[in-house]
Amino acid sequence: MSEAENWQQWRTEREAKLRAPHGVLALTGTHWLDETPAPIVEGEPVLWSAGPDGASVILTAKAEHGLVLRGEPVDGTVTLYPDTAEHPDKVSAPDYDILLVPIEREGVAALRVYDANAATLKAFDGLEVFDYDPNWAVPATFRPYDGPRVEKVVNVDGVARGLGLDGTVEFELEDGRHEFAAALTADGGLWIVFADPTTADSKPFFRFLSAPAPAEADGAVTLDFNRAYLPPCAFTDHYVCPVPPRGNRLDLPVRAGELAVKTR
Repeated sequence: MSEAENWQQWRTEREAKLRAPHGVLALTGTHWLDETPAPIVEGEPVLWSAGPDGASVILTAKAEHGLVLRGEPVDGTVTLYPDTAEHPDKVSAPDYDILLVPIEREGVAALRVYDANAATLKAFDGLEVFDYDPNWAVPATFRPYDGPRVEKVVNVDGVARGLGLDGTVEFELEDGRHEFAAALTADGGLWIVFADPTTADSKPFFRFLSAPAPAEADGAVTLDFNRAYLPPCAFTDHYVCPVPPRGNRLDLPVRAGELAVKTR
């Protein structure tokens, strides 16, 4: 299979994942919690709160409310582990086709609500994407830091949060040499937040880029900007994506990858 065919397959899988019943487009709310039990929708009988550690989520419900955790109805008070835990929890409401996902950001707990009937999911009409261009698959070199670093960056909700970074990726474009700060993923790959003039007037103004694990010997890796993709906050207003760290901005337009969300 050619690189162009691989890219097209990736594109097909990417859009299918976006259209999933409880995928990115289905998020209808992110509710930040404190230690006071309260419903996330006024008048509902189900109570949610942050656990004493600030990261876990406490749920109180009766079996008649129709919530399911680990295959069993919730009947009483249970502790839910967030997305940052080794074994995160998810709660479903099968009668309403809703998925409830506890998350944690810097010791603050929240609950995300995914609705298979979300208006954003129904309105989605695909993505505006540049045609594949092999010239945007750029050789690069990853140079790890001495140890992980955390840089405070503003998130799209206006809150500054720590962004973990593990090294720099050096590469060359037609306007010269560049260097992006990058994070290592669980599988050893790279994850980058960057901005360029093609999305300057968009919301959001930046994109994400993932790359395979660099070669152990010399850090060699390919940055394929054809696979630059829109962050979750491009699809709904309920995500807290980080903006690019210092230095991860290009003056050269990157006419590759995803550009905009199309709606019907």
